[in-house]
Amino acid sequence: MKTRITAAVAAATALALGLSACSQTSDAEPTASPTSTTSEESAATVEFLQSVAWNEGKDGIAELEFEPGVTFADTGAVLVADGDGAEATEGTVVTVSYIIYSGTDGSVYYSSYDDGYTEGITMTEGAVDPNLYSTLLGVHEGAQLLYGTFDTSDGSALIMAVTVEAVTEVLDRAEGTAVDPVEGLPAVTLDDATGEPTVSFDAAGDKPTELVAQDLITGDGAVVAEGDQVTVHYTGWLWDGDVFDSSWERGAGSTFTLATGSLIDGWVQGLVGKTVGSQVLLVVPPELGYGDADSGTIPAGSTLVFVVDILAAQ
Repeated sequence: MKTRITAAVAAATALALGLSACSQTSDAEPTASPTSTTSEESAATVEFLQSVAWNEGKDGIAELEFEPGVTFADTGAVLVADGDGAEATEGTVVTVSYIIYSGTDGSVYYSSYDDGYTEGITMTEGAVDPNLYSTLLGVHEGAQLLYGTFDTSDGSALIMAVTVEAVTEVLDRAEGTAVDPVEGLPAVTLDDATGEPTVSFDAAGDKPTELVAQDLITGDGAVVAEGDQVTVHYTGWLWDGDVFDSSWERGAGSTFTLATGSLIDGWVQGLVGKTVGSQVLLVVPPELGYGDADSGTIPAGSTLVFVVDILAAQ
């Protein structure tokens, strides 16, 4: 699923591949996770991060003090202070807030607090920077971390103060009450072992011109609200049957902010009000998708079909 997010958040997401938020601060000295370094370059990043002072600023948001002019050749992360809430384990979703400082001049590069934005990180090995993953694994809600990375556009160092806001358990697949298929819609078949969907358009009627958001399975979990971080498994097809995106093929669910401007409108309108555990067939007309512009392998004016398993929401 291609998201529509601001340039700053896009940069932060691409650079960090998972971050964290700052609600409380600590006088504790940062300590590196024993498995957080994977190279001499990463060890050098960790050594620098251990010299960074984390101070409590306005509204409890971290203010970092460090000697600017730093460069990083690899990422690194250190745990500043652990929290006392739920534990971040393999497969959970860690919701974080963060503030990013420029290593070049010490200025604030981006703050998720300014946008009221949080990011959900699905804790799957290989899907997150391993230096960050190994430091996040085993921490608890309220934890504070420093993460060092670099801007891929110019190589400049970025230092991130990250706080873990929440840790959420995630379903393996949709579960709940099966719903009888609706005539005229694409037919969905699930793999018995994994639950991965395939779609047949053979018996589908005319292409819908309005949004379709049809439960295939109705879960009994929490109701999804706009603005939630939702963790999903999904596959997307063009109306001609070609797959253009699939989290199943990547081997891990994805976490998105369910909000206008972050996702296409068809997802926001179609998933708000659904329940965790549900599997939803979405048919998205062009005006609620990518409109009259090409988007990667999606041609302009495309009607899109998704099967979405809602695995968690927070």
